Amino acid sequence: MRAPKVPDLSRRERQALDAVYRRGAASASDVQHDIADPPSYSAVRAVLAALVRKGHVRVEREGTRYVYHPTVDRNKARTRAMTHVIDTFFGGSLAQAVSAMLDERAGRLSEEEARRLERQIRQTREEGR
Repeated sequence: MRAPKVPDLSRRERQALDAVYRRGAASASDVQHDIADPPSYSAVRAVLAALVRKGHVRVEREGTRYVYHPTVDRNKARTRAMTHVIDTFFGGSLAQAVSAMLDERAGRLSEEEARRLERQIRQTREEGR
């Protein structure tokens, strides 16, 4: 099954899908709890039903409740989202995207994070040779 595109989501659909991804799986009440200034329970159910129709989540009955699961693996979804952001806002330049993130997080990058990034860059360069 081809993964659905993310831009077809409303603000509430995005919030609900984000909640499902954060939890790995979520009931309507879980999603309602995770959304800032949440809509009514029935509105959350309607949003989740729209996400099912659009192919972003699937629903399973677990006992007396319905639990919603993402249809795209979290890592794949993360990669697609990052690719979309890099292509849209940085003209496809990974270097510009990383630079912008480093500028934004200046002072909040721990020594361990910096070392990990340096290792990843070194490994990527070595693999490209």
